[in-house]
Amino acid sequence: MSSYAWIGLGNMGGPMTANLVSAGHTVKGFDLSEQACVAAELGGVQIAGSIAEAMEGVDAVFTMLPKGEHVRAVYEGEAGIWAHATDQMLLIDSSTVDIETSRYIHEGSAQRGLGFVDAPVSGGISGAEAGTLAFMLGGEAQLMERATGYIAPMSGRTIVAGAASMGIAAKICNNMMLFIDLMASAEGSQLAEKLGLDPKVFWEIASVSSGRSWAQQTWYPVPDIIDTAAANNNFEATFRTDLARKDVGLALDAGESTGVRLPAATLARDHFDELIAQGLGAKDCSLIVKNLLPDEPVRGWNPQQES
Repeated sequence: MSSYAWIGLGNMGGPMTANLVSAGHTVKGFDLSEQACVAAELGGVQIAGSIAEAMEGVDAVFTMLPKGEHVRAVYEGEAGIWAHATDQMLLIDSSTVDIETSRYIHEGSAQRGLGFVDAPVSGGISGAEAGTLAFMLGGEAQLMERATGYIAPMSGRTIVAGAASMGIAAKICNNMMLFIDLMASAEGSQLAEKLGLDPKVFWEIASVSSGRSWAQQTWYPVPDIIDTAAANNNFEATFRTDLARKDVGLALDAGESTGVRLPAATLARDHFDELIAQGLGAKDCSLIVKNLLPDEPVRGWNPQQES
């Protein structure tokens, strides 16, 4: 059995660490959120008072944090990961960050003689809970087998994307596609209902037709169709709008730097910006259906429950 340090015990890190504990591994976790620590402790994680304490004697150090700035912060400084890592530990970041941050952590780790792998995930909270996440790995070839072993209890599929930062490059492109697919599900679901189609029947048709997608199967923005939809729970976040905006922004930044036009991703960004401007950044990103019916109530959404 292996021992892990885990920095970031939120909506994704919490269930991921629970799966490691269930597989018999030891996990020492650190998070600034007391609520996240309490939940993780109930899942069997040993809560540490600092990054240094979490890293004592471990085999692997995982980070799962919201943004690149958070990843940089936990790696840098006297209290950070670099200051307490040994060459016996493998450093793995599963956050969704910008390419520049990923390259910075790769380069900084290499300069210190430390092994680092970028290993972002796809599958959302439901995949984290089920242990079926898809991991995309980037880094030195000799580290891949070791990283895959540490990841296995949390993963349904692990794919080596390539060299340093290729995992995060794959994740940025994948999430951009996800949010474009989400727009299709939002528009299709609302138009179908306005045309008189039974919502459940139309979803079943799309599920066996060319409109099928992961977003349509998992985040369909209509209540009482699929269990995993945030629309069943007043659009409480399974993937927050502000984080979706962050991810699609990473894709747009990458498009600008590479000269690739991304008009559909631009539309997704505009949807998320519209919700954020209304103070709904903490709600689920599938609430973009609200933008399609600006003068009508949205099924599954009751703003009175927010007051």
